[in-house]
Amino acid sequence: MATAPRSLDTISLCSTVSSCPDRNGFYGGFQRTDKPNEPLSKAQIIAREKKWLYMIDNWSIYMSKNYKKIRDRCRKGIPKSVRPKAWFYLSGAYLLKKKNPNVYQELLEKPGNPTTIEEIKKDKHRQFPFHEMFLDEQKVGQIELFNVLKAYSIYNPKVGFCQAQAPIAAFLLMHLPAEDAFWVFVSVCDVYLQDYFIPGLEVIQNDAGILEGLLKKTCPPVYRHLQKHKVEPLLYMTDWFLCAMTRTLPWETLLRVWDCFLAEGIRVIFKVALVIIGASLSRHKVRKTCTGLCETLAVLRSPEEQIVEEEFIINNMMRLNLRVEDFQIEHTRQKARRAKQKAQQEAESSGSGNGHRRNMPTL
Repeated sequence: MATAPRSLDTISLCSTVSSCPDRNGFYGGFQRTDKPNEPLSKAQIIAREKKWLYMIDNWSIYMSKNYKKIRDRCRKGIPKSVRPKAWFYLSGAYLLKKKNPNVYQELLEKPGNPTTIEEIKKDKHRQFPFHEMFLDEQKVGQIELFNVLKAYSIYNPKVGFCQAQAPIAAFLLMHLPAEDAFWVFVSVCDVYLQDYFIPGLEVIQNDAGILEGLLKKTCPPVYRHLQKHKVEPLLYMTDWFLCAMTRTLPWETLLRVWDCFLAEGIRVIFKVALVIIGASLSRHKVRKTCTGLCETLAVLRSPEEQIVEEEFIINNMMRLNLRVEDFQIEHTRQKARRAKQKAQQEAESSGSGNGHRRNMPTL
Protein backbone atom coordinates (compact mmCIF):
# COMPACT_ATOMS: atom_id res chain seq x y z
CA MET A 1 0.00 0.00 0.00
CA ALA A 2 1.39 3.40 -0.95
CA THR A 3 1.56 5.78 1.98
CA ALA A 4 2.54 9.42 2.11
CA PRO A 5 5.63 9.97 4.26
CA ARG A 6 4.07 12.89 6.11
CA SER A 7 0.85 11.01 6.77
CA LEU A 8 2.36 8.28 8.90
CA ASP A 9 2.38 10.64 11.88
CA THR A 10 4.65 8.35 13.87
CA ILE A 11 6.89 9.66 16.62
CA SER A 12 10.27 10.86 15.37
CA LEU A 13 13.31 12.44 16.96
CA CYS A 14 12.94 15.21 14.40
CA SER A 15 9.37 16.03 15.41
CA THR A 16 8.68 19.24 17.28
CA VAL A 17 6.75 18.39 20.42
CA SER A 18 5.31 21.10 22.66
CA SER A 19 4.78 20.84 26.40
CA CYS A 20 1.23 22.11 25.87
CA PRO A 21 -1.38 20.78 23.44
CA ASP A 22 -2.96 23.03 20.82
CA ARG A 23 -6.69 23.76 20.87
CA ASN A 24 -7.37 20.39 19.20
CA GLY A 25 -5.29 18.34 21.65
CA PHE A 26 -2.11 17.88 19.59
CA TYR A 27 1.30 18.14 21.25
CA GLY A 28 3.12 17.77 17.94
CA GLY A 29 2.95 16.25 14.47
CA PHE A 30 1.98 17.92 11.21
CA GLN A 31 -1.66 18.28 12.32
CA ARG A 32 -0.77 20.50 15.27
CA THR A 33 -1.61 24.16 14.64
CA ASP A 34 -0.92 27.39 16.48
CA LYS A 35 -2.97 29.46 14.08
CA PRO A 36 -5.82 31.52 15.59
CA ASN A 37 -9.42 30.39 15.37
CA GLU A 38 -11.60 31.24 12.39
CA PRO A 39 -12.32 34.99 12.11
CA LEU A 40 -16.01 34.74 12.92
CA SER A 41 -17.66 37.02 15.44
CA LYS A 42 -19.37 35.56 18.48
CA ALA A 43 -22.72 36.65 17.03
CA GLN A 44 -22.01 34.79 13.76
CA ILE A 45 -21.04 31.63 15.60
CA ILE A 46 -24.18 31.72 17.76
CA ALA A 47 -26.37 32.34 14.69
CA ARG A 48 -24.87 29.35 12.91
CA GLU A 49 -25.25 27.16 15.98
CA LYS A 50 -28.94 28.06 16.28
CA LYS A 51 -29.56 27.25 12.62
CA TRP A 52 -27.89 23.86 13.00
CA LEU A 53 -29.69 22.98 16.22
CA TYR A 54 -33.04 23.85 14.64
CA MET A 55 -32.15 21.78 11.59
CA ILE A 56 -31.17 18.76 13.72
CA ASP A 57 -34.40 19.05 15.70
CA ASN A 58 -36.27 18.83 12.38
CA TRP A 59 -33.85 16.45 10.69
CA SER A 60 -36.23 14.13 8.85
CA ILE A 61 -38.05 17.12 7.31
CA TYR A 62 -34.82 18.72 6.10
CA MET A 63 -33.46 15.44 4.73
CA SER A 64 -36.62 14.69 2.77
CA LYS A 65 -37.55 18.20 1.62
CA ASN A 66 -34.54 20.49 1.94
CA TYR A 67 -31.37 18.43 1.67
CA LYS A 68 -29.70 21.20 -0.37
CA LYS A 69 -29.81 23.42 2.73
CA ILE A 70 -28.00 20.74 4.75
CA ARG A 71 -25.38 20.32 2.01
CA ASP A 72 -24.78 24.05 1.68
CA ARG A 73 -24.40 24.53 5.43
CA CYS A 74 -21.95 21.63 5.57
CA ARG A 75 -19.90 23.27 2.84
CA LYS A 76 -19.72 26.48 4.89
CA GLY A 77 -18.42 24.47 7.84
CA ILE A 78 -20.29 23.04 10.82
CA PRO A 79 -19.84 24.98 14.09
CA LYS A 80 -17.42 23.18 16.40
CA SER A 81 -19.93 22.89 19.25
CA VAL A 82 -22.51 21.25 16.99
CA ARG A 83 -20.17 19.10 14.85
CA PRO A 84 -20.36 15.86 16.93
CA LYS A 85 -24.16 15.80 16.86
CA ALA A 86 -24.27 16.90 13.22
CA TRP A 87 -21.93 14.08 12.15
CA PHE A 88 -24.01 11.61 14.16
CA TYR A 89 -27.08 12.63 12.15
CA LEU A 90 -25.42 13.19 8.76
CA SER A 91 -23.95 9.67 8.77
CA GLY A 92 -27.24 8.03 9.70
CA ALA A 93 -25.59 6.68 12.86
CA TYR A 94 -28.49 7.93 14.99
CA LEU A 95 -30.79 5.53 13.12
CA LEU A 96 -28.36 2.61 13.47
CA LYS A 97 -28.07 3.18 17.20
CA LYS A 98 -31.84 3.45 17.57
CA LYS A 99 -32.37 0.19 15.66
CA ASN A 100 -29.66 -1.62 17.60
CA PRO A 101 -30.04 -0.73 21.29
CA ASN A 102 -27.43 -2.33 23.58
CA VAL A 103 -25.67 -3.97 20.61
CA TYR A 104 -22.40 -2.09 21.14
CA GLN A 105 -22.16 -3.24 24.76
CA GLU A 106 -23.04 -6.79 23.75
CA LEU A 107 -20.28 -6.77 21.13
CA LEU A 108 -17.74 -5.61 23.73
CA GLU A 109 -18.62 -8.57 25.94
CA LYS A 110 -17.81 -11.07 23.16
CA PRO A 111 -14.24 -12.40 22.84
CA GLY A 112 -13.77 -11.81 19.11
CA ASN A 113 -11.37 -13.54 16.75
CA PRO A 114 -8.04 -14.02 18.59
CA THR A 115 -5.93 -13.23 15.51
CA THR A 116 -7.90 -10.06 14.80
CA ILE A 117 -7.69 -8.98 18.44
CA GLU A 118 -3.90 -9.28 18.36
CA GLU A 119 -3.72 -7.25 15.14
CA ILE A 120 -5.79 -4.48 16.74
CA LYS A 121 -3.62 -4.47 19.86
CA LYS A 122 -0.48 -4.09 17.75
CA ASP A 123 -1.94 -1.24 15.73
CA LYS A 124 -3.81 0.94 18.22
CA HIS A 125 -0.75 2.79 19.56
CA ARG A 126 0.17 4.02 16.06
CA GLN A 127 -2.87 6.27 15.66
CA PHE A 128 -2.35 10.00 16.27
CA PRO A 129 0.51 9.42 18.75
CA PHE A 130 0.90 13.18 19.32
CA HIS A 131 -2.72 13.64 20.43
CA GLU A 132 -3.54 13.86 24.12
CA MET A 133 -6.10 11.04 23.85
CA PHE A 134 -3.62 8.53 22.42
CA LEU A 135 -0.30 9.31 24.14
CA ASP A 136 -0.10 5.92 25.85
CA GLU A 137 -2.11 2.74 26.24
CA GLN A 138 -3.49 3.82 29.60
CA LYS A 139 -5.19 6.84 28.03
CA VAL A 140 -8.90 6.58 27.35
CA GLY A 141 -8.29 7.04 23.61
CA GLN A 142 -6.36 3.81 23.09
CA ILE A 143 -8.78 1.87 25.29
CA GLU A 144 -11.84 3.13 23.39
CA LEU A 145 -10.10 2.71 20.04
CA PHE A 146 -9.46 -0.95 20.81
CA ASN A 147 -13.11 -1.36 21.85
CA VAL A 148 -14.53 0.26 18.71
CA LEU A 149 -12.29 -1.74 16.35
CA LYS A 150 -12.93 -5.00 18.20
CA ALA A 151 -16.69 -4.39 18.22
CA TYR A 152 -16.72 -3.69 14.48
CA SER A 153 -14.68 -6.80 13.68
CA ILE A 154 -17.38 -8.86 15.40
CA TYR A 155 -20.26 -6.81 13.99
CA ASN A 156 -18.99 -7.25 10.42
CA PRO A 157 -16.81 -10.38 10.31
CA LYS A 158 -16.73 -10.24 6.49
CA VAL A 159 -14.43 -7.21 6.83
CA GLY A 160 -13.03 -7.87 10.29
CA PHE A 161 -10.16 -5.44 10.79
CA CYS A 162 -8.05 -3.50 8.31
CA GLN A 163 -5.22 -1.22 9.41
CA ALA A 164 -6.60 1.65 7.34
CA GLN A 165 -9.73 1.67 9.52
CA ALA A 166 -7.84 2.56 12.70
CA PRO A 167 -7.15 6.26 11.96
CA ILE A 168 -10.80 6.74 10.98
CA ALA A 169 -12.00 5.23 14.26
CA ALA A 170 -9.47 7.28 16.26
CA PHE A 171 -10.51 10.45 14.45
CA LEU A 172 -14.18 9.85 15.29
CA LEU A 173 -13.37 9.14 18.94
CA MET A 174 -11.87 12.63 19.22
CA HIS A 175 -15.34 14.05 18.55
CA LEU A 176 -17.91 11.56 19.81
CA PRO A 177 -18.62 9.29 22.80
CA ALA A 178 -17.43 5.73 22.13
CA GLU A 179 -20.82 4.20 21.32
CA ASP A 180 -21.81 7.06 19.00
CA ALA A 181 -18.36 6.95 17.37
CA PHE A 182 -18.85 3.21 16.79
CA TRP A 183 -22.10 3.69 14.88
CA VAL A 184 -20.66 6.52 12.76
CA PHE A 185 -17.69 4.23 12.09
CA VAL A 186 -20.07 1.43 11.01
CA SER A 187 -21.80 3.81 8.61
CA VAL A 188 -18.50 5.08 7.16
CA CYS A 189 -17.09 1.57 6.64
CA ASP A 190 -20.28 -0.08 5.39
CA VAL A 191 -21.84 2.75 3.37
CA TYR A 192 -19.46 5.61 2.57
CA LEU A 193 -16.44 3.34 1.98
CA GLN A 194 -18.40 0.21 1.14
CA ASP A 195 -16.18 -2.81 0.35
CA TYR A 196 -13.00 -0.71 0.61
CA PHE A 197 -11.59 -2.93 3.33
CA ILE A 198 -12.35 -6.33 1.84
CA PRO A 199 -9.18 -8.30 0.92
CA GLY A 200 -8.16 -7.74 -2.69
CA LEU A 201 -9.01 -4.02 -2.64
CA GLU A 202 -11.02 -4.38 -5.85
CA VAL A 203 -13.14 -1.28 -5.13
CA ILE A 204 -10.13 0.96 -4.50
CA GLN A 205 -8.64 -0.27 -7.77
CA ASN A 206 -11.85 0.65 -9.55
CA ASP A 207 -11.87 4.08 -7.91
CA ALA A 208 -8.26 4.60 -8.97
CA GLY A 209 -9.44 4.27 -12.55
CA ILE A 210 -12.32 6.67 -11.91
CA LEU A 211 -9.92 9.21 -10.41
CA GLU A 212 -7.69 8.94 -13.46
CA GLY A 213 -10.65 9.51 -15.78
CA LEU A 214 -11.82 12.55 -13.82
CA LEU A 215 -8.28 13.98 -13.80
CA LYS A 216 -8.19 13.68 -17.57
CA LYS A 217 -11.33 15.82 -17.68
CA THR A 218 -10.36 18.42 -15.07
CA CYS A 219 -6.62 18.82 -15.69
CA PRO A 220 -5.38 17.34 -19.00
CA PRO A 221 -1.73 18.56 -18.72
CA VAL A 222 -1.30 16.87 -15.33
CA TYR A 223 -3.03 13.73 -16.61
CA ARG A 224 -0.63 13.57 -19.57
CA HIS A 225 2.36 14.05 -17.26
CA LEU A 226 1.28 11.15 -15.04
CA GLN A 227 0.67 8.96 -18.09
CA LYS A 228 4.07 9.85 -19.56
CA HIS A 229 5.91 8.78 -16.41
CA LYS A 230 3.63 5.79 -15.71
CA VAL A 231 2.51 7.14 -12.32
CA GLU A 232 -0.37 4.81 -11.45
CA PRO A 233 -3.05 6.32 -9.13
CA LEU A 234 -2.70 3.47 -6.62
CA LEU A 235 0.85 4.64 -5.89
CA TYR A 236 -0.34 7.90 -4.32
CA MET A 237 -4.11 7.79 -3.68
CA THR A 238 -4.58 4.55 -1.75
CA ASP A 239 -3.92 6.07 1.67
CA TRP A 240 -5.99 9.15 0.84
CA PHE A 241 -9.08 7.07 0.05
CA LEU A 242 -8.75 4.16 2.49
CA CYS A 243 -8.20 6.51 5.44
CA ALA A 244 -10.60 9.18 4.11
CA MET A 245 -7.82 11.81 4.26
CA THR A 246 -7.41 11.48 8.06
CA ARG A 247 -3.64 10.95 7.73
CA THR A 248 -3.08 13.45 4.95
CA LEU A 249 -4.71 16.83 5.66
CA PRO A 250 -4.02 19.50 8.29
CA TRP A 251 -6.56 19.34 11.10
CA GLU A 252 -8.79 22.30 10.26
CA THR A 253 -8.89 21.26 6.61
CA LEU A 254 -9.73 17.69 7.59
CA LEU A 255 -12.68 18.80 9.72
CA ARG A 256 -14.13 20.87 6.87
CA VAL A 257 -13.61 18.02 4.40
CA TRP A 258 -15.40 15.58 6.71
CA ASP A 259 -18.31 18.03 7.12
CA CYS A 260 -18.75 17.70 3.34
CA PHE A 261 -17.84 14.01 3.14
CA LEU A 262 -20.58 12.94 5.56
CA ALA A 263 -23.10 15.06 3.65
CA GLU A 264 -22.12 14.19 0.08
CA GLY A 265 -20.21 10.91 0.24
CA ILE A 266 -17.11 9.57 -1.49
CA ARG A 267 -17.31 12.19 -4.27
CA VAL A 268 -15.81 14.64 -1.78
CA ILE A 269 -12.68 12.50 -1.37
CA PHE A 270 -12.36 12.34 -5.15
CA LYS A 271 -12.61 16.13 -5.36
CA VAL A 272 -10.02 16.71 -2.63
CA ALA A 273 -7.67 14.30 -4.40
CA LEU A 274 -8.19 16.11 -7.71
CA VAL A 275 -7.43 19.46 -6.08
CA ILE A 276 -4.22 18.15 -4.49
CA ILE A 277 -3.03 16.48 -7.71
CA GLY A 278 -3.97 19.40 -9.93
CA ALA A 279 -2.52 22.12 -7.69
CA SER A 280 0.68 20.17 -6.98
CA LEU A 281 1.50 19.62 -10.66
CA SER A 282 -0.36 22.43 -12.41
CA ARG A 283 2.72 24.60 -12.93
CA HIS A 284 4.82 23.68 -15.97
CA LYS A 285 7.95 24.52 -13.97
CA VAL A 286 7.09 21.86 -11.39
CA ARG A 287 6.28 19.23 -14.00
CA LYS A 288 9.56 19.99 -15.74
CA THR A 289 11.52 19.21 -12.55
CA CYS A 290 9.58 15.94 -12.13
CA THR A 291 11.57 13.97 -14.67
CA GLY A 292 10.34 10.54 -13.60
CA LEU A 293 8.04 8.47 -11.45
CA CYS A 294 9.93 8.98 -8.17
CA GLU A 295 10.13 12.76 -8.47
CA THR A 296 6.45 13.01 -9.33
CA LEU A 297 5.42 10.79 -6.41
CA ALA A 298 7.52 12.89 -4.04
CA VAL A 299 5.54 15.99 -5.03
CA LEU A 300 2.15 14.26 -4.72
CA ARG A 301 2.92 12.61 -1.39
CA SER A 302 4.11 15.85 0.22
CA PRO A 303 1.89 18.64 -1.13
CA GLU A 304 2.90 22.20 -0.31
CA GLU A 305 1.34 23.71 2.80
CA GLN A 306 -0.78 26.27 0.93
CA ILE A 307 -2.30 23.53 -1.25
CA VAL A 308 -3.82 21.67 1.69
CA GLU A 309 -4.87 24.84 3.51
CA GLU A 310 -8.55 24.83 4.52
CA GLU A 311 -9.96 27.57 2.30
CA PHE A 312 -7.86 26.55 -0.71
CA ILE A 313 -9.12 22.95 -0.61
CA ILE A 314 -12.78 23.83 0.00
CA ASN A 315 -12.94 26.68 -2.54
CA ASN A 316 -11.23 24.68 -5.27
CA MET A 317 -13.40 21.64 -4.59
CA MET A 318 -16.45 23.77 -5.31
CA ARG A 319 -14.90 25.18 -8.47
CA LEU A 320 -14.28 21.79 -10.05
CA ASN A 321 -16.42 21.47 -13.16
CA LEU A 322 -17.81 18.07 -12.22
CA ARG A 323 -21.39 16.88 -12.21
CA VAL A 324 -22.83 13.80 -10.52
CA GLU A 325 -23.24 12.40 -14.04
CA ASP A 326 -19.48 12.65 -14.62
CA PHE A 327 -18.86 10.33 -11.68
CA GLN A 328 -21.55 7.95 -12.89
CA ILE A 329 -20.10 7.87 -16.42
CA GLU A 330 -16.60 7.10 -15.13
CA HIS A 331 -17.93 4.48 -12.74
CA THR A 332 -19.75 2.70 -15.59
CA ARG A 333 -16.67 2.98 -17.82
CA GLN A 334 -14.34 1.53 -15.18
CA LYS A 335 -16.77 -1.24 -14.31
CA ALA A 336 -16.94 -2.28 -17.95
CA ARG A 337 -13.16 -2.08 -18.33
CA ARG A 338 -12.54 -4.26 -15.28
CA ALA A 339 -15.16 -6.78 -16.40
CA LYS A 340 -13.40 -6.99 -19.77
CA GLN A 341 -10.01 -7.46 -18.07
CA LYS A 342 -11.43 -10.17 -15.84
CA ALA A 343 -12.93 -11.99 -18.82
CA GLN A 344 -9.59 -11.82 -20.64
CA GLN A 345 -7.73 -13.17 -17.60
CA GLU A 346 -10.20 -16.02 -17.23
CA ALA A 347 -9.87 -16.82 -20.94
CA GLU A 348 -6.07 -16.81 -20.69
CA SER A 349 -6.21 -18.97 -17.59
CA SER A 350 -8.53 -21.41 -19.33
CA GLY A 351 -6.27 -21.38 -22.39
CA SER A 352 -3.15 -22.11 -20.35
CA GLY A 353 -4.86 -25.22 -19.02
CA ASN A 354 -5.36 -26.40 -22.59
CA GLY A 355 -2.09 -25.36 -24.17
CA HIS A 356 -2.48 -27.58 -27.20
CA ARG A 357 -5.50 -25.57 -28.27
CA ARG A 358 -3.76 -22.20 -28.11
CA ASN A 359 -1.40 -23.09 -30.95
CA MET A 360 -4.04 -24.43 -33.26
CA PRO A 361 -4.32 -22.44 -36.50
CA THR A 362 -7.47 -20.39 -36.98
CA LEU A 363 -9.66 -21.69 -39.79
